[in-house]
Amino acid sequence: MKIIKLISKTELKIKNIKGFLKRKVTKFGTSAKVDCPKEFLGKTVYLVITDE
Repeated sequence: MKIIKLISKTELKIKNIKGFLKRKVTKFGTSAKVDCPKEFLGKTVYLVITDE
């Protein structure tokens, strides 16, 4: 599995968004996943990680 380097920032500005989803990351084998409605299949999505 490819390791992706995270870039730490304290602010994110995105224009013209349709909405956003708040989900909990759950265990999936030796990795993790976030559930998303299938209406977004094939779309580009952004996962924002917070300290909550």
